[in-house]
Amino acid sequence: MTSQDDLFHPVVELPEPTRRARYDRLVGLDDMKLLLRKETALLADPRRLRSWAAEHHGGDIAALTLFADRAPLFVFAGDVGSGKSALAESFGCDLADWLDLPVYLYRLKLATRGSGLVGEMTSLIGDAFSHMHTAGKRVSGPKGARAVQILVVDEADALVQSREAQQMHHEDRAGVDAFLAGIDGLAGAGLPVVVVLCTNRVGALDPAVMRRAAATFTFTRPGNEQRHAVLAQALDGLDIQPETIRKAVELTGPTKDRPGYTFSDLTQRLVPAAVLRAFPDRPVTDEDLLALAEELEPTPIFTEKR
Repeated sequence: MTSQDDLFHPVVELPEPTRRARYDRLVGLDDMKLLLRKETALLADPRRLRSWAAEHHGGDIAALTLFADRAPLFVFAGDVGSGKSALAESFGCDLADWLDLPVYLYRLKLATRGSGLVGEMTSLIGDAFSHMHTAGKRVSGPKGARAVQILVVDEADALVQSREAQQMHHEDRAGVDAFLAGIDGLAGAGLPVVVVLCTNRVGALDPAVMRRAAATFTFTRPGNEQRHAVLAQALDGLDIQPETIRKAVELTGPTKDRPGYTFSDLTQRLVPAAVLRAFPDRPVTDEDLLALAEELEPTPIFTEKR
């Protein structure tokens, strides 16, 4: 079997400070965060749903059977820079706090696609799911989960592209089959393992993968309130005037000629650029922020090609 180091990036135990800060910066996603917390908790530890039914409805209810065979799979779909990967790698911090359990973040290496040799991709994906299955069993017991494992697959369309694509290689089709088999092996197993697929080409994912997803979370560019919250948080301590932030919100919104800023445009480009413009000789000014908000071009909208 392929070693864990060959399949995954270094495993991270959550919560940890960097990813917690990343989670907190994703403002305006409260409804999504709450639903994600509930969905993950129920998939990772089904006992909690039975306990809820016993407490509030006097025992088992028919709806419990609907949850029993759900695949522990989420799809995060959205434009580049919309926060899907950041949330996928950080929501485990919130989950760890809510469940009072450690959460282990696994990130699949794109090298898992293999080199194209017959049977290699199928074997690698099978090994990845075997690792997750074993890890899930290790932290399961009669008293419930002792930890939760989250497997994040970024650029998922590179791994589970639709088998209907005419140009798709046989080995890629076999890889999709192996992924589906891995997900089916987790469905109904009651293991504290959740798989998250991130993609900006949701239409390219295999329909069978989409059918198995317990939930699909769609990420969009931040609206006015979200951009205001992001900027207010990122600019805290720089003595930027409230009116300047409101003006920056307007300048970073969509126009007839271009889209609005993404989350990463605000936090990775605009605010850092304002700091760098002032460093090391003077403080950041309101004029710095507004000038850059007019100068910088937002990330173009990703056009899906199939």
